[in-house]
Amino acid sequence: MPTYLDATFVFIQSVINFLLKVNIDLITFLIILILKKERKDRRYLDKNYLYRDKKVMTMKIVTEMTGLSERKVRYYETKKLIFPERTSSGIRKYSFSDIEKLMDIAEKIEDGVLTREIRNDFFKRRKKHINTRNDTIRGQLNAHFK
Repeated sequence: MPTYLDATFVFIQSVINFLLKVNIDLITFLIILILKKERKDRRYLDKNYLYRDKKVMTMKIVTEMTGLSERKVRYYETKKLIFPERTSSGIRKYSFSDIEKLMDIAEKIEDGVLTREIRNDFFKRRKKHINTRNDTIRGQLNAHFK
């Protein structure tokens, strides 16, 4: 009667055979697995992930929710502060996170911050987030191969 250990051994053996067949080294395979797991973990940690970043709202809804005029929203887009998706017919689509960002931008503009400074601040935050993510992945790899 096969045991759990036998099944695990057979599974590991089949994975190694697959990697040899498609010519992927083990480290690359492990990095792919870690990135997939991290993406799943992030979704489960942030319950709002599924709807916050989905771009489904039109300009009319955005203007109603934020109190900004269409002209201001388009201006912030030209200044590279927000990045709506476009449908095939050219209609802009926004997400809830875009709306939060627009409200943050409007508040900063009211406080006298220049659009250039806002863009630089967003860029720095994004860069910091990417660096933190890279450090996390590097740490996971180091911990795995100790």
